[in-house]
Amino acid sequence: MKLHPDQSEAPSVGAIGPGWLLLDGERIDRSVVFSSKGASRPWDCHRFEALRAADFEALIEQGCELVLFGSGQRIRFPRPEWIAPLIVRGIGIETMDMAAACRTYNVLAAEGRHVVAAILLEMEPSAGVSR
Repeated sequence: MKLHPDQSEAPSVGAIGPGWLLLDGERIDRSVVFSSKGASRPWDCHRFEALRAADFEALIEQGCELVLFGSGQRIRFPRPEWIAPLIVRGIGIETMDMAAACRTYNVLAAEGRHVVAAILLEMEPSAGVSR
């Protein structure tokens, strides 16, 4: 009995490090949103403290069943008002540190689930980015 597909077409995270991840062989060093359906785009979020509801509301267009929020090198939970747009539409959201979110994404994507990872890769304060 076969319980999973032979091969997933979903992009996968091959490696992670402080402030970067490797998505299908491409090094990403800025916050990013990627989907098991193949879409990937920059996420204009540079610091956890600067997040707002609009940043999470933009994830609704992905049409997924679950969002995995990688909150950086350590786990930090988003404010309820930030994630309210997702909850109102019945989209699940799980918060993890970046490494756990990437591992969980790989597993769920390989199972054929429609999942989106929103990964916060914080910029160093010396980079001069305020948002």
